[in-house]
Amino acid sequence: MKYGLIGEKLGHSFSKIIHEQLADYTYNLIPLTKDSFHKFMVQRDFAAINVTIPYKEMVIPYLDCIDPKAEAIGAVNTIVHRNNKLYGYNTDYDGFRYMLVKHRINPLGKKVLMLGKGGAAKACIAVVKDMGAKEVLTVYYKENPDTISYESCYQDHLDAEIIINTTPVGMYPNTDNSPIDLSQFRNLEAVVDVVYNPLRTKFVLDGISKGVTAVGGLEMLIGQAKCAVEIFLGRKIDDTIIQKLYTSILEERSNLVLIGMSGCGKTTLGKKAAQQLSKTFIDIDEEIVKEIKMPISEYFIKMGEPAFREIEKTLVHKFAQQNGLVISTGGGVIKDTENIKTLKQNGRILWIKRDVSLLESGNGRPLAPDAEATFRLYQERLPLYLAAAEMISENNTTLEEGLESLLSKYIQIIGKA
Repeated sequence: MKYGLIGEKLGHSFSKIIHEQLADYTYNLIPLTKDSFHKFMVQRDFAAINVTIPYKEMVIPYLDCIDPKAEAIGAVNTIVHRNNKLYGYNTDYDGFRYMLVKHRINPLGKKVLMLGKGGAAKACIAVVKDMGAKEVLTVYYKENPDTISYESCYQDHLDAEIIINTTPVGMYPNTDNSPIDLSQFRNLEAVVDVVYNPLRTKFVLDGISKGVTAVGGLEMLIGQAKCAVEIFLGRKIDDTIIQKLYTSILEERSNLVLIGMSGCGKTTLGKKAAQQLSKTFIDIDEEIVKEIKMPISEYFIKMGEPAFREIEKTLVHKFAQQNGLVISTGGGVIKDTENIKTLKQNGRILWIKRDVSLLESGNGRPLAPDAEATFRLYQERLPLYLAAAEMISENNTTLEEGLESLLSKYIQIIGKA
């Protein structure tokens, strides 16, 4: 094995995708237990590796030489096997700093809360201190002389201006969790998460809802990988590759989520869009029918709407955790705010807006049996569609124009990320 990543759990990792686009080599993911980690490091059977949770500090005793910056940070995420010696570096620093600068998050004179105290936290602390943070407090869930508790955080530090999550809380598959409640922080300006799977964690989405700058960890991951490749191969790579690769991965991995009234064209447009974008098409209503083994209208009569919504919620959660999909949702999916939050983690939500006079009614639609009921339902749901949508795509003319609008809006959303 020449190049790869070691860590305890790597099922969530995008590193293979990134490295193999940055350089012409095969990059392996190597999950290691604590016992196998020791054996791997002693054998030294690699040309160069990256290191992730929980081994960024544990690798240091195995190194022959350590870069001064990595030594000062106290964590290593990049190792090169050169002349029979292991050299350790820290490129998390570079990747994290790139992300802050790109999003104009300036720690100068600010109070910063750092959630977690592992190797990633050490690199992030070094960055914000070098950028002039007034105060950096590490928040940790256990008693520790160098940290503060979450209880203390809520009691005494609600004036924090920047909060950075370096814990794995919120990482796939436990995407419903957030490391901290942002609602109480009155001076908050920015939140940053080093987690990148899902693309937008609950922590990041809570920051967006609060109206502050909120950034997930994908750009940091690409930035640190770019710097690691430079060390691996001994040549410089222009920083412009970071944004190009970031946009490319977002286009490929993001879900395109379609909301809108029943009959607005979500399924027809969704199938066409999936073909154009090389994504897999999922119709939530079709998946529900497979689950309940009867038409939705029949299920409504037998079990009622609340039972239907619970099944819908379960399936929304299932597919929202996946990547590279076009998801057509049922007209009422927006009635549950948790559905929208879940869909936004890996998805960008577009409202397929069709004039109410053009919407179909009847044909097995239990809540819209006729045109009058459809109009009432439209008026009732209009504020919910407006609140959930990240962009609106009109579909009042031809299929071709509707598809062109949809694809254009999706690319616009990705470009703004």
